Amino acid sequence: MGIMWSRIGHSEVGWRSLAPGSVVVQREQMEEVELWFFGVFDSRIGDGVTKHMQSHLFDRKIKESQITRKSKDAMRKAYLGARAKVRETEKAEEAWKVGSASVMVINGERLVIANMGDFRAVVCRDGVAHQISRRHQQTGKRHWSHKLIPGAIRIPKVRILACDSGNAAAGTKPSKSSELLVGTERIDSDTEFIILASTGVWEVMKNQEAVNLIGHLEDPQEAAECLAKEALTRMSRSNISCLIIRFD
Repeated sequence: MGIMWSRIGHSEVGWRSLAPGSVVVQREQMEEVELWFFGVFDSRIGDGVTKHMQSHLFDRKIKESQITRKSKDAMRKAYLGARAKVRETEKAEEAWKVGSASVMVINGERLVIANMGDFRAVVCRDGVAHQISRRHQQTGKRHWSHKLIPGAIRIPKVRILACDSGNAAAGTKPSKSSELLVGTERIDSDTEFIILASTGVWEVMKNQEAVNLIGHLEDPQEAAECLAKEALTRMSRSNISCLIIRFD
């Protein structure tokens, strides 16, 4: 089942960032499998993660039955490798501030989600915010009901928007750790949208607050701008990067 894009946009608000993050959107076709890779990264590791994904997943011939497992493994190794390089070149306290969040959409049917540090991936299902946890990382499954109608295409199109801004005020709230969590979930009829966002969003609002704020906005551009501006209004002191992926 393919994914068609009805809108891709980019918007910037706020001040120039002292340490900007990077937003990645990449599509790959592997025989009958369509992959979309989305990420919001700390600028120190974004390039390393995307290069690893390209060489260890996208450039290889992988059986369709193995795509989910291989995607999960590649994403985990990409994050760990990029984080290790940062630790080699920076002070320990700075290396622990590394963060990123990404999601792989496989054939519009399954998600592979990863987040590290204070960056976060939040899935909205039927108005409720869900975040990957250690439990989901271990089981690799979630147990929401699957309400697809036989023979029907659930997700004819997906809309995204990236919004990147930064607050140049001195002092960034330090991460408690750069723990990595990776897990998988199914896309079902309750799946509405995904928020990938940096520390600047999550240090000033909770998951459900973010979902409630933009849930009524059908336009992902408007939703991303709303989320970023609200973080600025709440005096976020960290770089703000967010990516909205809406399933129609």
